[in-house]
Amino acid sequence: MPPALFHYVAGASEDEVTAERNGSSYRDYAFLPRVLRDVSSRSLAKSLFGVEYKLPFGIAPMGFTRIIAADGDVAFARASQRAGIPFILSGASLTAMETVRQAGSSTWFQAYVPGERDRIGALVERVEAAGFDTLVITADTAVHPKHERAARYGFRSPVRPSPFLAWQGLSRPGWLWRTLLRDRMKGTKFCFENMDAGRGPPVFSSTLVRDIGRRDALSWTHVEEVRKRWKGKLLIKGIMSGEDAAIAEKSGVDGIIVSNHGGRQVDCAASSLDALLRIAQRGLSLVLMLDGGIRRGSDVLTALRLGADFVFVGRPMLFAAAIGGEQGIREAISLLAGEIDIATALLGATDIDALRKVELVHARRMAA
Repeated sequence: MPPALFHYVAGASEDEVTAERNGSSYRDYAFLPRVLRDVSSRSLAKSLFGVEYKLPFGIAPMGFTRIIAADGDVAFARASQRAGIPFILSGASLTAMETVRQAGSSTWFQAYVPGERDRIGALVERVEAAGFDTLVITADTAVHPKHERAARYGFRSPVRPSPFLAWQGLSRPGWLWRTLLRDRMKGTKFCFENMDAGRGPPVFSSTLVRDIGRRDALSWTHVEEVRKRWKGKLLIKGIMSGEDAAIAEKSGVDGIIVSNHGGRQVDCAASSLDALLRIAQRGLSLVLMLDGGIRRGSDVLTALRLGADFVFVGRPMLFAAAIGGEQGIREAISLLAGEIDIATALLGATDIDALRKVELVHARRMAA
């Protein structure tokens, strides 16, 4: 893909300290494997909100996928259905939610909502009408962060055409054809399709400024209003504080995704994994999920052992989509599933629940 897009996907905010912290935090923990146990019959299935998924992970919501990989969100919907895992469609996607919903079985939608009642109500009605039954409100985007690395390579939102970006596209003719030029140059007219009840602004513009509405006014009052309107499962993504997790429980939320947005928002946050551990110790009734920094099957098992009921994976799946489309996503899912299966067996467990009986230690403290 063009460098501007690669660094948008691979990068994070400011100095990318939080993103690095996400990945390194998994190395702080180590299992004490059990041996001489019969692990010949293993299952990686995990039940979540009454639905049994074949694997304990899903695909996190990611925006702009359609200009990174051809028909990105549709490919994610189809690959996740085949694998028997959930895929969360992003509110910053460039394919209409109705189209994605028809393409696959996943019924999860993530919304970026402003603190404006009318806009929230209209969006909730559209999501419900499209057939989604799990609504994820992202709560950690009150203002725009500084994606300095991506900006150095020319990526901003909306994308402002320039000779620099044009050269990047022309030097990647395969990407250019697959994403922008085929089907009568349809890609040059992409819009943000799911930010509101109707179609949003264009992705490419030299004059527009991205309007995120009054996201800095979004509060728990709005969450409680959504809870009254929304009949399905309601989740909050972006929770890092135990206090906020407790408030979410009192607000009638069904679950939370512990997340620092992959380090793409504030660059002085704790890792998602460390935040998960603190929240899990509170013993709340919420379903606890996590995203951020997962790159190996062992990372998935570490998160589950520290209290997560389920995890979501973002960047690796998006890179897989860019390389191989739907087939690439299926291969990435298969690779991660295979690593989870191997690690589960070698730890002496037969399923995800049995994993909780395998001792986990803080590796650095044990070494000391």
